[in-house]
Amino acid sequence: MERKNVTWQTDFILLGLFPAYQHPNVVMSIILLIYSIAVIGNATLVLLIWVDSRLHTPMYFLLSQLSIIDLAYVSSTVPKMTTNFLSGSRKISRVGCGAQMFFCLMLADAECILLTLMAYDRYVAVCNPLRYPTIMSPRVCLQMVVVSWIGGVLNSLAQTIYTMHFPTCEKREINHFFCEMPAILMISCEDTSGYLMVVMVMSIVFIIAPLSLITASYVRIFLTVLRMNSPEGRNKALATCSYHLTVVSLYLGPGIVVYMTPGSSHTPELDQGLSVFYTILTPMLNTLIYSLRNKEVLGALRKVMGNSWIV
Repeated sequence: MERKNVTWQTDFILLGLFPAYQHPNVVMSIILLIYSIAVIGNATLVLLIWVDSRLHTPMYFLLSQLSIIDLAYVSSTVPKMTTNFLSGSRKISRVGCGAQMFFCLMLADAECILLTLMAYDRYVAVCNPLRYPTIMSPRVCLQMVVVSWIGGVLNSLAQTIYTMHFPTCEKREINHFFCEMPAILMISCEDTSGYLMVVMVMSIVFIIAPLSLITASYVRIFLTVLRMNSPEGRNKALATCSYHLTVVSLYLGPGIVVYMTPGSSHTPELDQGLSVFYTILTPMLNTLIYSLRNKEVLGALRKVMGNSWIV
């Protein structure tokens, strides 16, 4: 394909979230409220798991890592979006755009892997409780976290380098609130159809495969729970698993639409709305689901608050 007016712009222009909406102040106020809840909630959850010895279990260790990822994930988009909104400047350098894409992809991929491993943790706890301490040893838990981060880093590095190597012609405007891969590819003046097939394959690895493994784990868990004689144990197991399934559905569902369906089949506004789900909304919901609905976490919070009042 012949390329005309090929250029390597030093910066891009992020049009922001729903640029055609007439009340951007309302949108930003809601985003900042969600961001504040996400940051405070996830930071509090990490602190509680760290200070309360009753939460020093494999499940809560993995949950603390999920909170760390969510804390970094939501902070990789909202601060820049807020700065652009308040300053009136919507520019982002090419290097800055690539860095933002790298961190967002890395954290997203790491979370996909971690959610899968959390499902395995619940599977072992419910279906093989006698061997749970042996299988989910501290060393194994640490290895799970390392695998999550390394997998995220390697895939994100490759995807970011290849995506950013595509030149843009005269287009600088990214119809998005952050530098997401599909939005960047939309402004390329080269044919990216071949690379989109690669993205599809990687999405199968990081979205469909985790979703399939998580579903299989919870099918086995559900069948095991149905055979439990203790109603209390059955309800506790179902509650824990239902929280995890809610998180997985909200996180992976929108990602399937954005990364695994043709860009021409949905509008930029739909892509932005779905991206809000897994980059901003889910990090807030994770902390609410795993804290407000969790008696052990609430007990740890009461203990910490009680100690602080005594001091």
